[in-house]
Amino acid sequence: MASTSPTCLLLTVWQSAAGKAMTLPIGVLALQGDFREHAEALNRIGVSHLKVRTVAELESVSGLIIPGGESTVMQKLAVAYGLFQPIRSRIQAGLPVFGTCAGLIMLANEITDGIVGQETFGGLDVTVQRNAFGHQVDSFEVDLDFSGITDGPVHAAFIRAPLITRIGAGVEVVASIPKDELHPNGGVVGVKQGNLLGLSFHPEVAGEDRIHRLFAGMVAAAK
Repeated sequence: MASTSPTCLLLTVWQSAAGKAMTLPIGVLALQGDFREHAEALNRIGVSHLKVRTVAELESVSGLIIPGGESTVMQKLAVAYGLFQPIRSRIQAGLPVFGTCAGLIMLANEITDGIVGQETFGGLDVTVQRNAFGHQVDSFEVDLDFSGITDGPVHAAFIRAPLITRIGAGVEVVASIPKDELHPNGGVVGVKQGNLLGLSFHPEVAGEDRIHRLFAGMVAAAK
């Protein structure tokens, strides 16, 4: 029997008993950052999505992607739009959430090198170091093995990326940079805990759609 892809599974879950398609999109937090690139990735894999800027939009999604950008600005805008506590509450209630770069920072329970008063949505029992890989000019791309993806390495773009420096109990490491001449310290750059997935890098700007497919499967499984 042929296996069912995560995307097909998700679309199957989105069918009512009467056979009518149900509107249960994946949300993309669209306050700041590269949310358009995430939306385009979901378009490419055929998954319905909704840009989230209001509490009503947040309440209508079955999963949420938090994009890369600037975590401090994202926090301030989430507060200004009345979304900060509702997002935190939905994460605590089990909403599947996928964060890249700044999105990872926003999911971490603890950050280092943050500004005074910086807060996160939390949920991932990890500590992350902001801008651990340097400034914009230090950006780089690399191929990485990724747990759950078996048909070759994923292509990862690191742009002012954070590094995961502490892993709590129950957190699964899904991607790491091996120690080499270019990256002498190596380090953990992808984790999963329950319904939460956090990456230091940007698959959405590297044309890497398989992680979005994996997240779509997480959303389907959560249903």
